[in-house]
Amino acid sequence: MGRLGRLLAPQSVAMVGGRPAELAIEQCRRLGFEGELWAVHPTRTDLAGVACVPTVNDLPGVPDAALVAVNRHAAIDVVGRLASVGAGAAVCYASGFAEAGPEGEVLQNALTAAAAGMPLVGPNCYGTVSATAGVALWPDQQGLNRVNRGVALVTQSGNIGLDLSMQTRPMPIAHLLTLGNQADVGIEECLETLVADPAVTAVGLHVEALHDVPRFVSACQRASVDAVPVVVLKTGSSNRGAEIAASHTSSIVGIDEAYEALFQQLGVRRVRSIPELLDTLHVLDRLGGLNGNRIVSLSCSGGEASIVADRCDGLDLVLPAFEPMQVKQIRSALGDGEKVEMVSVSNPFDYQTFIWGDRERLTATFSAAIEPIGHLGEGPDAAMLVVDFPSSNFDDTSWWPALEAFGAASVITGTPGVVAASMAENLPTEVESAAVDLGLVPVRGIDEALLGLEAAAWWGRRIDVLGPTPVGPTSSACRILSESEAKAVLADHGVPIPYGEVVPVDCAGEVTERISGPVVVKAVGVAHKTEVGGVAVGLIGAEDVTRAARQMFATTGSKQVLVEAQVVDPEAGRLVELLVAVRRAAPVGWLLTIGAGGALVELLRDTQNLLLPVTDDAIRVALQALAVGQLLDGHRGSPGVDLDALVVVIQQIAELATVVAGVVELEVNPVLVGPGGATVVDALIEIEIYGEEQ
Repeated sequence: MGRLGRLLAPQSVAMVGGRPAELAIEQCRRLGFEGELWAVHPTRTDLAGVACVPTVNDLPGVPDAALVAVNRHAAIDVVGRLASVGAGAAVCYASGFAEAGPEGEVLQNALTAAAAGMPLVGPNCYGTVSATAGVALWPDQQGLNRVNRGVALVTQSGNIGLDLSMQTRPMPIAHLLTLGNQADVGIEECLETLVADPAVTAVGLHVEALHDVPRFVSACQRASVDAVPVVVLKTGSSNRGAEIAASHTSSIVGIDEAYEALFQQLGVRRVRSIPELLDTLHVLDRLGGLNGNRIVSLSCSGGEASIVADRCDGLDLVLPAFEPMQVKQIRSALGDGEKVEMVSVSNPFDYQTFIWGDRERLTATFSAAIEPIGHLGEGPDAAMLVVDFPSSNFDDTSWWPALEAFGAASVITGTPGVVAASMAENLPTEVESAAVDLGLVPVRGIDEALLGLEAAAWWGRRIDVLGPTPVGPTSSACRILSESEAKAVLADHGVPIPYGEVVPVDCAGEVTERISGPVVVKAVGVAHKTEVGGVAVGLIGAEDVTRAARQMFATTGSKQVLVEAQVVDPEAGRLVELLVAVRRAAPVGWLLTIGAGGALVELLRDTQNLLLPVTDDAIRVALQALAVGQLLDGHRGSPGVDLDALVVVIQQIAELATVVAGVVELEVNPVLVGPGGATVVDALIEIEIYGEEQ
């Protein structure tokens, strides 16, 4: 398992320090650690009954892993001694390093130097727990139990790690790692190691930022190939530090969107909260990837059925209607009588309460609702039973037949089953345990269960792809090319632009001699020209052009104007305005943004984000996902646009941004696209300034 193999499966462990080291020894005993436990303290005779030696050099052997729970100055010496004797890894608990400012950063550099290549977790971390080995390099209580295999959890935050260890879902946890300052061992190396561990069934990450994107990409690709789901809770989102006032993109798309695109491309499931992280891991760990997103929901209440229907409306889940033959079979399973005739057999299915407690009829009804029907033998990809059990103060005898019947129906039909309570407190631990024994997945909420099912369907159709090429941080010294300069760069790379010239205001009319058709005049050196009267369109003849240019000088102070041919379509209303932008999103990569363009771009915020490199098909999918995507296909009788030409232009823009030296951001707004092709009518390029230019 690479550098971290001895840390995650140690045969010998050294605990260095006082009370925190003593607590770690107690936790190792609770987990049943079977290896050698050693204690180091300069004055004490023992820690939790383990005899102490005064220094690391006095240990009876070389530890595979060590907890260093001493102050920050002493930690440097201890880590150096561990490295010199060949220890497998060290966990540094002390704080006051880089997180504390310049002085602490100096100490952290000294700490990593002392480690001399020995894996170092932390500093400023809570440590690690490997439940498969029964070892806790952990200076506190923790809630994990000994397991043979299970999910792995990685977080930078020690307190979040402690909280995660206390979760009570029936989900085995194999490893829990808190990384603190990540002076050496980072999230990327942990993921790389964990997905290669046969005892790990899924990985959950709490990420503030990535530091080695290529390594993360490689680890995620390995996870996808080996069918190990990766779920990420990304926090600390913010827009890039140096926003460009002239750029629309920077105000509507931040670094967080780049991470989102990266996770999508790598088949990593992103979640928004700690409970969602755990519930999604729980469902993925039990179900893996589903064949599709068709689900059947069962409940004995129309209210719960309505909630499920409403919540599915915003998710990528389908509630297929029952086939006529299936409706007949469901009614037959329900039995005879007036009550059956009053049941509305639809999905979500309210099977009502008149068969409540009748295990045989419940099993038949549930089986009929979720079994494959029709000549194609299509059934749901998963089924969900919504059932709320009473607390231990009540008699729950009549509730159990529903759970047992659903478990039986799941087995009979071969359909994965999820049990959800509408409230967490209505799914007692004994019910969760029974559901697991029946082969079901218990989840403590309807929303949580549906999100887990959506994730399982998404994971089931993942596609292995190459990751993007990472880039360095944006230069702090940049300049913005004028529109005409930007268009010249675009034209040099084959991007279609209208003919135009930059001239003094009084010479604007002369350019009309070289342009046929309507003319556009734009002020030069003015950001967001439309908002300040810096654009005039539909001009005909030298007189109109000269008048417009002089008016712009009076309004904006621009002594020069860009006079160019106006892009028109023979039939009005057939041109669509789009935004296309490419910019560095360090450390993730080049981010391509496609969206609705024009003056309302920030108001509409209708965008899709992709990481480069990108395929033509991926661009087409992104275009169709836009709210304006229907306009591209043709709307209310108008013809569709030349989509092939548009894709070519987008690829040209994407390539240009990554091959022209110094480009930080390239924004085109708008690209006008119609049945006759696509043309760039406004552009902005931000370029790094080097050397004397600064």
